[in-house]
Amino acid sequence: MSSPSSHPSPEAEHASWQEIEKRPQFAELLRAKARFVIPATVFFVVYYFALLILVGWYPEVMKKEAFWGMNWAYAFALSQFPMAWILAAIYMKVAAGWDKMAADVIKK
Repeated sequence: MSSPSSHPSPEAEHASWQEIEKRPQFAELLRAKARFVIPATVFFVVYYFALLILVGWYPEVMKKEAFWGMNWAYAFALSQFPMAWILAAIYMKVAAGWDKMAADVIKK
């Protein structure tokens, strides 16, 4: 069992969080995250729903053969897997920078 002194009191934890929240570096961290997360989310949602819209409104186009005997609907649907993987890889790379920024905010 850990000793009571090994954990900060709830008041101390709350006070330190309020202090961190007021720092300009913390505000910059939030802005940096929003600059990536919002456009990436919009891109993902638009890309995802584009398949549904294209299949619904332009079924004849989506039925045409694209390549390897596959039609455009299947090609687009399968393209969503690499798109999600690429987006996740980009997120991981960008988020590593946020981790560094967060560590700097906590240190100060």
